[in-house]
Amino acid sequence: MMSENFKIVIVGSGPGGLSAAARAAEHGISHLLLEAAPHLANTIYHFQRGKPVMAEPAVLPLRSSMSFAAGIREHILETWREELTRHQVNYRVGATVTNISGQSGAFQIKLASGESINAEFVVLAIGVQGNIRKLAVPGEDLPMVQYHLDDPDAFSNETIVVVGGGDAGVENSLALAGQNRVILINRQEEFSNCKEANYDQLMAAVAQGKIETRVSTLTERIDALAPGNFNLAYVAQTPEGHEQIDCHRVIARLGAKPPRQLVESFGVRFPNSDSTSVPQLSEQYESNVPGLYIVGALAGYPLIKQAMNQGYEVIEYILGNPVEPADEALLREKFADVPDIHSVSEGIALLRVNQPLLAPLTTLQLREFMLDSTVRVLPRGEVIFNRNDYSNSFFSILEGRVAIQTEGQNGEEAVFGLEAGNFFGEMGLLSGRRRSGTAVASLDCVLVETPRRSMLKLLYSAAGVQRKLDEVSLKRVVRSCLDTSLPERELDYLVHEAQSKRYAVGDVLFNEGDKADGLYMIRRGSVTVSRMVAGKEVVLAYISAGNYVGEMALVSNKPRSATVRAASPTEVVLLEAVRVADVLGRNTSMRRKVDSRYLKQVRSDEYAPSSESSELINFLMGQGVGEATDVLLIDYARCIRCNNCETSCADAHDGTSRLDREAGSTYAQIHVPTSCRHCEHPHCMKDCPPDAIHRSVNGEVFISDNCIGCGNCQTNCPYGVIQMAVKTEYKKRSVWQVILGTGKQASEADEAETGNLPKKAVKCDMCKDIIGGPVCVRACPTGAAFRMSPENFMEYIK
Repeated sequence: MMSENFKIVIVGSGPGGLSAAARAAEHGISHLLLEAAPHLANTIYHFQRGKPVMAEPAVLPLRSSMSFAAGIREHILETWREELTRHQVNYRVGATVTNISGQSGAFQIKLASGESINAEFVVLAIGVQGNIRKLAVPGEDLPMVQYHLDDPDAFSNETIVVVGGGDAGVENSLALAGQNRVILINRQEEFSNCKEANYDQLMAAVAQGKIETRVSTLTERIDALAPGNFNLAYVAQTPEGHEQIDCHRVIARLGAKPPRQLVESFGVRFPNSDSTSVPQLSEQYESNVPGLYIVGALAGYPLIKQAMNQGYEVIEYILGNPVEPADEALLREKFADVPDIHSVSEGIALLRVNQPLLAPLTTLQLREFMLDSTVRVLPRGEVIFNRNDYSNSFFSILEGRVAIQTEGQNGEEAVFGLEAGNFFGEMGLLSGRRRSGTAVASLDCVLVETPRRSMLKLLYSAAGVQRKLDEVSLKRVVRSCLDTSLPERELDYLVHEAQSKRYAVGDVLFNEGDKADGLYMIRRGSVTVSRMVAGKEVVLAYISAGNYVGEMALVSNKPRSATVRAASPTEVVLLEAVRVADVLGRNTSMRRKVDSRYLKQVRSDEYAPSSESSELINFLMGQGVGEATDVLLIDYARCIRCNNCETSCADAHDGTSRLDREAGSTYAQIHVPTSCRHCEHPHCMKDCPPDAIHRSVNGEVFISDNCIGCGNCQTNCPYGVIQMAVKTEYKKRSVWQVILGTGKQASEADEAETGNLPKKAVKCDMCKDIIGGPVCVRACPTGAAFRMSPENFMEYIK
């Protein structure tokens, strides 16, 4: 059989392959487009019927000989068919490539049919959708567990669990929600891995009650049910504990794995063994095999517009034509103020050299990273953020030096410097807590600031970056908690093979009497420490993120002296007991500090809370105080029921009080009124369609004026502290009117006057814009009302 010869062979007819073939046809050069499936654009062909296809990133211009705009799947496929005919693209379907050998100018492509094709250049645009990722749990292959959705209209009046927080999972959920009960499962805390437009539609559907969501949720198994109302039992681990959802079917949309073995057989090298890694490519998309180029999803660019731009550009590069990447102008503007940087290539090179954290990324991935980030050029002395701020963006140091001012375990101030090549802000990114220190530019510096959502998306897709971030951030936590002078080699030894563990509320980290298995570093959440006293469990301490537990048994070489439970969804890193003991034995400074804490704890145990106090602590934890950052309490032993707290709140907030004094629970004279806890990870903030709920730099969770009144936050709040209210004209009363209960309030107005007006969500904002702080506390004549953070509860109770 005689071999055919072409200048360019394009393998794969996804958006990148189609764009490359069309551009080659426009240039009039010999080319062939090979597609293994029986039709072109196979991935889009298998999108669900009627699926809206988005043209993102919106800021990126399209450069292609093929047209593309947001639209319906069927319309886009028909448009492309017409354009391929007009361009006279040479293609074959049902042509499976089994081998590629050779190099630039002399490639030989083998097909499953036995045919052989010769090419000067090869463009791989095969995507990854042929290698679907499964659930990897018991029951993953049961009937009614599926990994694809062709026609959402084929299902109605079913309960369907959709697993996957990316675009496919979100889009399937949206398509099914009109005629089914849909529960969308996301293993991440946020939907950071889907397009903004999909995210907005999902939030709107959640607000309307069309879709239920579970976040930070891991699939454990799927069981078949006996014939009846449902087919399957979907079992998962959630932050609140185990949950079983009986359903008719499970649709898992977990993405796909690159066909790495096949691609490596072509001679293409990957930078590491990570399943998420992509081939190392030049800025012109050329692999280590001269003349073999890779574009689209296989190169790490799954978005249609990106792939089409690359398909166009790769043909120009092959022909030796100068062409500026489609994102060049956007990136040039970002680096415009950086001294001595005169091009995007120089800026990307600076990022690669001076930020080792991003070393696992290809040059193309770094360009995408920069599209989401901001370059900040700061003079010496400028404050980047303050200690206790609630900002959560991530910073990379490209040039200069940053000083981080922190407070030690015993209140002493510590300052350490970070040079170019370091990063900071990871604690806010990972834990969601306030900034643990103040960051100041100690020299003129160049920083890259990356939003939390974009950084989480990167960590999800690049395992190498996630590992490096975890390693460095863990070392910083260990050094901060145990000994700031601990040598790097000891840190390396200590964190080697450290285990990351997650616990739902109420889960036990270890029990009193257990053998010590290591030191628990709390990266996120909070725990209580308790002990059995006279047959009753007595809570001894509350410990939050950034601290550790478990040192008592390690120092004393005895069994665990207390039980530790998660007071809120908690993530810890477990350092092995043997390694901790070894490091303690070699480092007297660290040993002294741990011994000091041990002795302090022993002395504290002599004054352990009574069982009544312990029950009070358990009561407060049951009221959500464990995940609070600031909570309003009322000491009913002092309260005279004047209601000044409530009425002053109404006076300060247009007539609607943000608290209900009588509502709520009481134990031992301590009352928890219905008022916002300002949670570490606010439930209300997660599903707000207009993104109207924010956290100020001082920690107050507040609702801005763009609230649309959907009521989603009210539904999501487990503590009933959000209400829907009408904004009315309100005349503030004098102090005497408040005390005497005179003067008509807006809440007493005729309901007929306000019943048809739109309602918006209102909640406590801790009077963040009022000088002097919360008026509820200041208006209390007896001092019964007070606000407190969980860290201070133990001292208060003692």
